[in-house]
Amino acid sequence: ASAKKSGDVSALQIGVKYKPESCSISAHKGDRVKVHYRGTLTDGTVFDSSFERGDPIEFELGTGQVIKGWDQGILGMCIGEKRKLKIPSKLGYGDQGSPPTIPGGATLIFDTELVAVNGEPSSKSEEDDADL
Repeated sequence: ASAKKSGDVSALQIGVKYKPESCSISAHKGDRVKVHYRGTLTDGTVFDSSFERGDPIEFELGTGQVIKGWDQGILGMCIGEKRKLKIPSKLGYGDQGSPPTIPGGATLIFDTELVAVNGEPSSKSEEDDADL
């Protein structure tokens, strides 16, 4: 039996913090997505954040370019949606971690915001265009 730290999770947990009223574009497997994120350990230590850099990460969803918790946790997000992902180590960096910032076996917490899908920055409908 391994001693579990408080805050550790054994399965991916997805908390929707904000969802836009209209969701004309959502993230599907194979889409190129841009995501702003802040990654913390369960003790609150921030190990990486794109918000401060003003530079969201861009990757192809569902193809293993990022940790599994992201490939699963970003699926179905709308542009502008914000989610908190609690990712168990088996869907993160596993027993080896990602030295020096992420210890082995670490549960990861990511505050994420989907900013673009396939180059589309936000949902634009015909009604919006008429207002210009």
